[in-house]
Amino acid sequence: MHLDQIQTISGYGDRVDRFAVQTTPSADVPRLIDRINRVAFGFKAYQSRDIAVETSRTFQVVSRFHRAIGIITIVASSVFLLCIMVLKVEERRRDIAALRLMGISRATVVRSIIIESAVVAVLGSALGVVIGWVISQIVNWHYQALYQTPLAFSIVTPPTVVFAVSLSLVLGIAAGVAASLRLVRTPPLALFGR
Repeated sequence: MHLDQIQTISGYGDRVDRFAVQTTPSADVPRLIDRINRVAFGFKAYQSRDIAVETSRTFQVVSRFHRAIGIITIVASSVFLLCIMVLKVEERRRDIAALRLMGISRATVVRSIIIESAVVAVLGSALGVVIGWVISQIVNWHYQALYQTPLAFSIVTPPTVVFAVSLSLVLGIAAGVAASLRLVRTPPLALFGR
């Protein structure tokens, strides 16, 4: 809506709640804010980022929604990782049987599968972080140009990256344990199909 339409609907007439002042890059913004607050009675000047924080209740809800989507995605990917590990281990039934018949212990076989699943989880996480960062940059580039604003619409923060990689590693190890224990409990000759 245009400003005159909002004024007509709200019945405010010519009153405004907020107005923005654009400054030059070299401006001393804190000094300007202090000067406006001293001169204009009944006004309170803020930087745009402070206003964004104060009026971001909707964005907090959206942030929680995105967090929920992220958790669901991680759980779904962990199930996918478990399925991949089970299939990979099942494909190597004969190899594992041969290792067991040569005297390689169950613990060694389990460890090797766990290490492999941890490497897959970390590599997948690293790829996911890179893809997420690239998509975040594209989203910001598009919407900053569309709305002509410097606000960041999407960010990839270090705590988010650490949490995602840690969770992925834990779930990857759990998937490796589940896949390997299922196979090493089977007698080696049964793995050969005899």
